[in-house]
Amino acid sequence: MIEENFTSVFDKFKFQFYRKIFESVRERDGSLSAMEAFSLEIIGLLGAPTIGEFADFLNISQSNATYKVNSLMKKGYLERQNSEIDRREYHLILSEKYYNYISLLTSYEKTVVQRMKERFTPEEQATLDRLLGIISDELMPECDILDDYRKPEDLP
Repeated sequence: MIEENFTSVFDKFKFQFYRKIFESVRERDGSLSAMEAFSLEIIGLLGAPTIGEFADFLNISQSNATYKVNSLMKKGYLERQNSEIDRREYHLILSEKYYNYISLLTSYEKTVVQRMKERFTPEEQATLDRLLGIISDELMPECDILDDYRKPEDLP
């Protein structure tokens, strides 16, 4: 039962996310491809990676990563920020244009959370919050790699 329910919830979030991605992807100059949208998502999750960190995470060549990054910068979704520690290095920062775009994709998450707050008692919400914390912190160790990357607020 838990497997079916978990898979159902996870699939519904993916379904809604992918639908929104493809609704927002248009075949015209300056629009994002689905691959570019996913690249931006990864850069956002990594926090403010260097191109090398982005390439390493995806297990792609530095030149391939540079090509993707340059395309996203040209379209205005990504910016560079020089490192205070090593001025030769720069970090990838998501632009305001990206945040306007992503707000369309995350609205469903906010809708579901609001519905949970309306549907569940405060005690049920606290239990759900605790269980989700355990799932994230303890049961998904493969994703702990995200903790190794900087968040934009951690940059010097």
